[in-house]
Amino acid sequence: MSRKVAFYGKGGIGKSTTQQNTAAALSHFHNKKVFIHGCDPKADCTRLILGGKPQDTIMDTMREEGEDAITREKVIKSGFEGIQCVESGGPEPGVGCAGRGVITSINLMEEQGAYTDDLDFIHFDVLGDVVCGGFAMPIRDGKAKEVYIVASGEMMAIYAANNICRGLLKYANQSGVRLGGIICNSRKVDNELELMDEFTKAIGTQMIHFVPRDNIVQKAEFNRKTVVEYDDTCNQAHEYSELARKIIENEMFVIPKPLDMSELEKMVARYGLMD
Repeated sequence: MSRKVAFYGKGGIGKSTTQQNTAAALSHFHNKKVFIHGCDPKADCTRLILGGKPQDTIMDTMREEGEDAITREKVIKSGFEGIQCVESGGPEPGVGCAGRGVITSINLMEEQGAYTDDLDFIHFDVLGDVVCGGFAMPIRDGKAKEVYIVASGEMMAIYAANNICRGLLKYANQSGVRLGGIICNSRKVDNELELMDEFTKAIGTQMIHFVPRDNIVQKAEFNRKTVVEYDDTCNQAHEYSELARKIIENEMFVIPKPLDMSELEKMVARYGLMD
């Protein structure tokens, strides 16, 4: 049975990069079959898996050819290690609701039978820290059963992670979604490991992996590849392999206990993140 996983996190935190490198590691090092459904209107959740090639999104195809034209063959592309990729896309700028596109595209893929039984993991890569409307659909409607939040030891990243936990708390009982942990995508800020360890314990979860900062991530992206494809012998590829292994073996799925704002501010103040 496929594990349906949603990745959330503050915009710019490296969520899609982390998600794609994790997918590549799951497939390359652990022989897992992975499907990525990009739910960000920027449609950049699969580009490293596809070697930087632009992918026709579901919403673009619908606008140009109509809903009846949507087929698995038309919108799903296969990339590194056979990872299947689809992008929801978004509305024309200034017109319509991007979250609505997430709802429409996931429903269409279900109708098309795209999420096949042989898949080990289905990744939903969701826009930034937006947990309202259509962007909450993967957790609201039970499309995803486990969530990983990408964060760092920076104030706004932690604030976003806590806010996402509020959304999870709201939908946990109706959809059965659970938090699998926080992925720390390190920014090399002071006392980052200690702060993330305290924060994750406070909200009742785990820091499932601390991903160190390494310039090879940017080098790989410049070459339109994941680190795993660019150099599977490097230390950073090993880190993503470890993250993938921990996700495979994870048994800690919780309903988080988000902090109220005063608690959160007191915590980050102790680490010098507030003036």
